[in-house]
Amino acid sequence: MPEHYVCFVTAPPQEAPNLARKLVEARLVACVNLIPAVSSTYWWEGRVQEDQEALLVLKTSADSVEALVQKVKELHSYTVPEVIAMPIERGNPDYLQWIRQSVG
Repeated sequence: MPEHYVCFVTAPPQEAPNLARKLVEARLVACVNLIPAVSSTYWWEGRVQEDQEALLVLKTSADSVEALVQKVKELHSYTVPEVIAMPIERGNPDYLQWIRQSVG
């Protein structure tokens, strides 16, 4: 099982910086990269929706993914927030160690 994950969360642009900070402060993620403007097209409540959102790219440990999902659900304004976790198979060993040491 991979030890590290990269996760994606979308949020309203005005909400994203606070969400990023709270996740780092809670030590659920080592780092958040905030992409301030992405265009999202999706199906919701019986029709196609289009919105401008922010994309948060989070790095965390396998042990923290479930707690991260729960915290995002707690803090997020959306009824069904996007939280997708993908395993990191390889990378800079020093960076991966830093993730491990930073999350806790």
